[in-house]
Amino acid sequence: QVQLVESGGGLVQAGGSLRLSCAASGSIFSLSTLGWYRQAPGKQRDMVAAITHGYSTNYADSVKGRFTISRDNAKNTVYLQMNSLKPEDTAVYYCWMAHAPSDYWGQGSQVTVSS
Repeated sequence: QVQLVESGGGLVQAGGSLRLSCAASGSIFSLSTLGWYRQAPGKQRDMVAAITHGYSTNYADSVKGRFTISRDNAKNTVYLQMNSLKPEDTAVYYCWMAHAPSDYWGQGSQVTVSS
């Protein structure tokens, strides 16, 4: 059974930085595509960033140049470094891991950016 445990959310002022971490259990981490999604109140859950097992990355246009996704297969952990945060980045952030045919979600971590 795969479990994803997130940490690192919180309250930060606009222009500040936060780093989210997501630690995974199980043996399929290094073979998986990993990502971060976010969901603001009243809105759908959208992809923020993703990284493949081959380390290719993809970002939502709204976070390009500000957020960086990375992975450490030795630690079974994926990170999201968030810089130059804006109030519109406020949301619950979810860690995601995909290894066909299944995918898995973290519990969510609140990020609040004050203006």
